[in-house]
Amino acid sequence: MAAITAADVNKLRTMTGAGMMDCKKALTEADGDFEAARDILRKQGQKIADKRADNETSEGFVAVAVSEDGTAGKLVALACETESVAKVASFRELVQRILDAAVRTNATSQEELLATKEEDGLTIQEHITDLMGKIGEKLNLTYATLSAEKVASYIHSDSKKGVLVGLKNVGGADTAAVGRDVAMQIVAMKPVAVDKDGVDASITEREIEIGKEQARAEGKPEAMLEKIAQGKLNKFYKENTLLNQEFVKDNSLTIAQLLDKTSKGMTVTDFKRVAIGA
Repeated sequence: MAAITAADVNKLRTMTGAGMMDCKKALTEADGDFEAARDILRKQGQKIADKRADNETSEGFVAVAVSEDGTAGKLVALACETESVAKVASFRELVQRILDAAVRTNATSQEELLATKEEDGLTIQEHITDLMGKIGEKLNLTYATLSAEKVASYIHSDSKKGVLVGLKNVGGADTAAVGRDVAMQIVAMKPVAVDKDGVDASITEREIEIGKEQARAEGKPEAMLEKIAQGKLNKFYKENTLLNQEFVKDNSLTIAQLLDKTSKGMTVTDFKRVAIGA
C-alpha cells in the first residue's frame, strides 16, 4: 500500500477541484495512482447523477454570447438543485467553460456540445459529471443556438432566464434597444410561437375544443360553437404569439407594430427562451 502524503492529496485536489477528504479517499483506494484516483472521483459524480436523477433542478445560471457581427447567438443554462450551489465559483466557471466551448466549436446541438473535448482531455459531459461528484447535486444542461440577420439577447436579473431572438429586415436601424425590448417581452410573456402560423397544430386543436366546451357550457347553440371557438382561438393567438402580443412597455402597439415602426418591414424570424425552474 502506497503512503499517501498531504502533498499528494493537494496535488489531486489541484488537478480535480475535489474536496481534500474525497481526494485522500480516492488516492488510498487507487494505491497512489493519480489517474486511477481521478477515475474514482469521476465515478462518484456518475453515482450522484444516477442517485439524484429524479431530483428537481430549479436553481442555476444562464449565460449568453452573441458573435461580433451579431448574426449568431449561443445560450447555455446549467441548472442545479439549490441556490447556494448556483453561486459557487466552480459552478459559474463551468457555465463559462461550456459557453466558451459552444462558441469555439460552433456546436449545433446539445449532444455535440456535451461531446466536445477540452484541452485536459475531458468532454463537457465529463466536466459536468465531475462537478456533480464535488458538489453532490444533480446538474442539468440546456443549450440553445440561433442564427439570423441580427440576433439580440437578454438575461433576466435573476440569471435564471435568457432569450435569443432573431430579427430580419433591420435595414440601417440600430437594433440594440428594440432587440432587447423584444427579448424582455419574450421572457415576461412566454409566447408559444413567433406568429399564429408557428403554433403547433395540436395546440390549435386543443384551444378550439376548449372554446367549444366553454361555449357549450354557457348554453350556446351547437350551430354557433365553431364560430365562437374560432373567436376564442384568435384571442389565444393575440395573447400567446409574439408578433401579435401587446408590447408590455406600450400596450398601444403590438410587437409587430413596434418592429415595423423601428424599421419598415422588420420582423422576428425565431426565438429561443430558456428558463430554469419556470
